[in-house]
Amino acid sequence: MAQALALAARAIGLSEPNPRVGCVIVSADGARVLGTGHTQPAGQAHAEIMALRDAAARGADVRGATAWVTLEPCSHHGRTGPCCEALAAAGIARVVASLADPNPLVAGQGFARLRAAGVAVEVGPGARESRELNIGFFSRMVRGRPWVRMKIAASLDGQTALANGRSQWITGEAARADGHAWRARAGALLTGIGTVLDDDPRLDVRLAPVGKQPPLVVVDSRLQTPPAAALFSVAGRPVWIYAAEAKPDAQTALEARSAHVSQLAGAGGKVDLAALLKDLAGRGVNELHVEAGFKLNGSLLREALVDEFLVYLAPKLLGPGRGMVNIGPLEDLAQGVALEFGGIERVGADLRVLARVAGRDF
Repeated sequence: MAQALALAARAIGLSEPNPRVGCVIVSADGARVLGTGHTQPAGQAHAEIMALRDAAARGADVRGATAWVTLEPCSHHGRTGPCCEALAAAGIARVVASLADPNPLVAGQGFARLRAAGVAVEVGPGARESRELNIGFFSRMVRGRPWVRMKIAASLDGQTALANGRSQWITGEAARADGHAWRARAGALLTGIGTVLDDDPRLDVRLAPVGKQPPLVVVDSRLQTPPAAALFSVAGRPVWIYAAEAKPDAQTALEARSAHVSQLAGAGGKVDLAALLKDLAGRGVNELHVEAGFKLNGSLLREALVDEFLVYLAPKLLGPGRGMVNIGPLEDLAQGVALEFGGIERVGADLRVLARVAGRDF
C-alpha cells in the first residue's frame, strides 16, 4: 500500500476535482508487481485503469492478482466507466483498499459490486494517509465545501507587513518557492480586494511545477478590481470574482477580461463567505488556498471557515505593523482559536508551521 500511496501523491495538482488515487496490481503470490498507475486529469483514466493498462503493456496476466488501491474503486458512469467493473472483468481476485469513497455516487457500491462479482475485498490499510492526501475531496463530499488552508508569511513577532503596508519580502526565496508548491496543489487560490489594490499580485504558480494554473478567487464586495490588474495577465487561468452588490458597468469591464462575476450578498454589505465556499464546492474545488490580508483572514476565521494554517515565520522582528488575522480584541483567553500543530520544518532560513483548528474533523 505504501507504493500505491506514493503513486497517489503524484496526482496532486493533476486530478482535480477527482481524488488522488494510486493503484498497484500484484501477482497472486505477492512476489511481482504487474502494473501501477495513478489518477489522470479529469475525464481521463482513473488509477485502476492506468494500472491495468500498465500490466497489459508489460504483457502481464492479471487473472487471480491482487489490486492495492488507495480509495474504493468507483461504481458509477461519469466521464469514465466504473473501475470496479474493469477490475472484475480483468480477473482480479482480490482488492485491498484504504477506505471507502465518500462520494454518494459510490459510497460502498464499488465494494458491493466487486463482492457480487466474486472479488474478495479488504478495507483499511493506509486509511489515514489516504484520507489526508484527499482531505479536500472528503471535505467537499461530506461538508459541501472545500478544505480551507490559509497561508501566512510573517515575522517572528507575527507581523505580515509594516504599518505602511510593505511586505515584500518578509520570508526568503526557499519559503516563497515552498509556498508556490502549496499553491500548485490547490483547487483554487483566494484573495481579497485589499491585497489586489495594495500589491497588484499575479497570484499564480511560478516557482514550482504545475500542470495547470489553479483558478483565482477574488472577494470584492464593491467590484473594485481594476480591469488592468496583474492577476489578469495569467493566460488561460479562470478568475472568479464575488461581489456583494451589483455594478453593471464594472461587471461588464471585468467580464471583458474573461472574469466570472457573481453576487453573493451577506451581512453588512459584505460577501457571504459561507455561500462562496458552497459555490466553490459546486465548481469542484477540493482544497482552497487562501492568501489574503489580515481583515479577510479574520472574517474567514471568525466565521469558522478556516481548517488549517500554513505559516512561514521569518527570523526577524518588525515591531508594530499588520498582524496575521483581525479577530480581536478578546476578553478572555478561552475565546482564542485553539490549534493543533501538524508539523514544524525549517525551509531555508525560515520556519514552516502547519497547524489545524483543534478538533476539526468530519
